[in-house]
Amino acid sequence: MFGFNLLEMVAGIPGLLMALVIHEYAHALIADKMGDNTPRMMGRLTLNPVAHIDPLGLIMLLIARFGWAKPVMINSSNFRNWRTGEICVSLAGPLANFILAFAALALELVLYRLNVGTQGLILVLNLIVLYNINFGIFNLIPLPPLDGSHLLTVFLPYEWSYKLAQLERYTFLILIVLMATPVFSYILVPLGRFIYGLFYVILQAIIL
Repeated sequence: MFGFNLLEMVAGIPGLLMALVIHEYAHALIADKMGDNTPRMMGRLTLNPVAHIDPLGLIMLLIARFGWAKPVMINSSNFRNWRTGEICVSLAGPLANFILAFAALALELVLYRLNVGTQGLILVLNLIVLYNINFGIFNLIPLPPLDGSHLLTVFLPYEWSYKLAQLERYTFLILIVLMATPVFSYILVPLGRFIYGLFYVILQAIIL
């Protein structure tokens, strides 16, 4: 999902950190708004990267091209409405990534049109866009504990939800297998390009 060369690794660090932090912060913020103060009590209602970064997950992002942050602990029984809370919290992370990608692309296009900004800055912004789009899409995969699985369980019968949850022990292996097959190339990559293109068309209309 993510590029792999030395220059891109260095230039991509801001994008990776921002993708991880904004994703987990959004989960914590919306859970808090939905009535669960567990993230606040756990110190996750912050944009401080230290609170959200899992060192191994970050290293995996850099070298293996997929990784993770510290999951935000949530007690859904505290939500004022369980179903609404689960949906909103699950969508919050990916949506935050897409919003950040949109904002970074907007800044990139403005700098380009004004003919200002260094090549390095443009590369960093472009990777912020790319990584946040990819991270948002990746987390919508319906495998536990990814956000897509939480969304899916809201609409599944209890016995099916339970069976889906049991897959979590195999998720890492499944993702490795998927990475070794054309699945990501055939599905996730075109989806990422579609979202990037959609953002680009919208911003072109606004900036022009």
